[in-house]
Parts: sequence; structure tokens; C-alpha cells
Amino acid sequence: MKSHTRIKIPAGFWAGIHQLGIAPHDVARKAQLPLTIINEPVVTTDQYFAIWQAYSDLIDDTAEGIIKLTTVFETAHYPPAVLATYHARNYRDALKRMARYKRMCPPESLRITEEGENCTIELDWLYTEQPGPPLLVGITLAFLLELGRRGTGQPLMARFVEFTHSMGDIQALEAYFGCHIRIGADCNRLTLHRGDLDLPFVSYNEELLEILTPVLDKSLGEQQHSHSITEMVKWIMKRNLAGGRPDIQTVASELGMSNRTLQRRLTDEGTSFKHLLTQVRHNLAREYLADPTFDIKEVAFMIGYEDQNSFYRAFRIWEGDTPANWRTEHLGADSIH
Repeated sequence: MKSHTRIKIPAGFWAGIHQLGIAPHDVARKAQLPLTIINEPVVTTDQYFAIWQAYSDLIDDTAEGIIKLTTVFETAHYPPAVLATYHARNYRDALKRMARYKRMCPPESLRITEEGENCTIELDWLYTEQPGPPLLVGITLAFLLELGRRGTGQPLMARFVEFTHSMGDIQALEAYFGCHIRIGADCNRLTLHRGDLDLPFVSYNEELLEILTPVLDKSLGEQQHSHSITEMVKWIMKRNLAGGRPDIQTVASELGMSNRTLQRRLTDEGTSFKHLLTQVRHNLAREYLADPTFDIKEVAFMIGYEDQNSFYRAFRIWEGDTPANWRTEHLGADSIH
């Protein structure tokens, strides 16, 4: 499912890079892509990541690139989906719209959680196992704060920022976000002050939203239909399995639809949530058991079984054998070939 996902290059992307004194042709060359890519409206996930990585390689410092590209972008050049977030009622409304419309422009996926005094936004990748380049990660999270600053007209600060990879000049980034930044975290996450989410946007424009929202919702619907729901559900399940069994509620809310709609869409594709969950667990069990570095207890946990016995029973139904015997047989067969 890796590279057939089509990704829209954000409008104004090449112009923004040009404004920073980097020639788009140099980016294409560095990415080892044909120069015509500059005029392509859509690219594959691999090409998209290669473009960001090339841009990152051409600048001196990742942090500097993040700050420059985030702040140089003029609001007037925002694509319609982003424009809608800028004209939202308040910061919360803007972030929710951003998460919703990000689904139209994979590969970034945003998960927003409000708890206590915090609002955390976790960045993930849709339809790809490959994580995005650090520069893209940084810009995605920085832009969410930039959106709040531009919308409210106030110099908002983040509460905490976590990145999995190095981001260059950390002090410059801490000055931009206004908080401590942790590198080497287990995920990429921006934590905001929850109280800031209630701040109204000075750029709120009800008439424009009335025009834009139905158009964007229609595009989102078309985008979701172009990906089989079965594939999307399996991908979300796979990502959420370790240490727990994803329920239909979790998956449906990630897809921005109700449980009933999701069930209906799966029925239309001739399957069910329960069937897909079994399929994903079965495939992952085989994949993990084929790797001798995982012990069987770990495999059971990683595919969402809290106790080993339930895993053993399920595996016997799938393969007619115990996980240990299956592993011995398959690892032995592999070494003979």
C-alpha cells in the first residue's frame, strides 16, 4: 500500500522554497526526480518525502528551515483547506478542521486529544510505514502553532514539543515554540495550553466558511471513496493493535465517520470489522513469529492479546498448529532454501 497513494503538493510550495533562495530545480535534482516534478500537481508518497528530504539537505539547518518556511508562507497563498482553518471561529475549531482536512492531503495524519490543561496533537503517517523526513515533521507541528498565532493575533506559546529525530538548532526551535523541546521521544507531538483553544480568531469569516466547507467536505468524501475503506481500516488497526484491541469507535472516529457509517461501508465492500481485525492479527502473527527476535509472549501482546492462552487458541484456529511449532517449521524451512 506504500507508494500508490497520490499526494497533492501544497499550492505555493515551490514559490515558498524559491522565496527562501533555493531553486526548485536544485530540489528536484537532489531528490533524484525528473525536473518535470515541479509542475506535477500530485506525486507519490516516496516522491513527496524525497522532495522534503532534498530541501532539508540543501539548507544549513533543519530548525532554520522549519521556522523560515512556516513563517514565510503568506496567508493569501494558503490552499482552500488551510484557508478554511484560518477563517474558523476559534483555535479549537481551526485545529479540528485541520485534522479533518489533512485526510484529503495525506500522508500526514493528526490526532488531537484534550485532557486536563493540555491539548496534545500527535503526528502520524497515513498509508505508509515510512516516517516522514524531520523537516516535514517540524513544519507540520510548527504550522499548527503558527495558525493559532495568526488566527488569534496573539503570540501564543506551546506547552511542550516532542520529536523522534534530531531537528538541528534546538535553541532556535525552543525560541520559536516558546517551550522546552525533547528529542528522541517515541512520537512527534505538540502540546498546547488547552485554554488557548477557546480564543476567538480575529480572521473568523462565516460567509467564506459557508462557501468552503461543503466543497471541502465533498472532496473529502471523494478522497475516502478513492481509498478502499477496508485498506484504511486495516492500516489503522495495525497501528493501534499493540497492547490493546482497537474497537470500532476508535477506528470510526479516526476516519471522521460514525460507527454505523463505517459498518455500512465495510458491508458494501463485502467484509466486517470483526473479520478485518482477525485478518490483521493473523497476518501480523505470522510476520512477527517469522522474526526469531520476538518471543511468543511478546507476539501475543503486539497483536492485542492480553494473555497467551487466548492467542494460542486463536492461532490454532488460523493455522491448525501452535505458534511454537509453526515457528520451528517455518524458520527451519527458510534455512533449507
